[in-house]
Amino acid sequence: MILGRIPVNPDPPVTNMMYLYPLILILVIISAPLATAQSDQPKQAKKLSHPDNLIPLPEPPELPKELADPPPLPPDIQPDPELETQVTIIKRGEDTIEEHRVNGELMMIKVIPRIGPPYYLKKNISRGHTHAGDAGIDVSPPMWQFLKF
Repeated sequence: MILGRIPVNPDPPVTNMMYLYPLILILVIISAPLATAQSDQPKQAKKLSHPDNLIPLPEPPELPKELADPPPLPPDIQPDPELETQVTIIKRGEDTIEEHRVNGELMMIKVIPRIGPPYYLKKNISRGHTHAGDAGIDVSPPMWQFLKF
């Protein structure tokens, strides 16, 4: 047994398929215009047709005098300062905490951390509903805002 090198031909073998691909491409290019030219009937634009028995809509009636004029605007109502939201901003290190109070009662806390999106802690208004994990706390779990529109 003789061990030696197997001769390697660097040129790939030439096959008949290599000559067939350009021929197929040429046939496709030539046949495309011929296929579109074979239609004997000219293309006609579609004509919109309406039925002959259409009846026009009647004119809308005029509004009564009471409804023709817009109603007067209500007088400016001054908001109650006790019902306005008071916001207290507290800085703790690099975090910012906003306390939102209505009539002196804490309703919501917005925590803006240095890293990450802000989250909200809201007062749990539904006291009739208790959850096993609540343990009597009036604050809901942290909430993040995903969409705003």
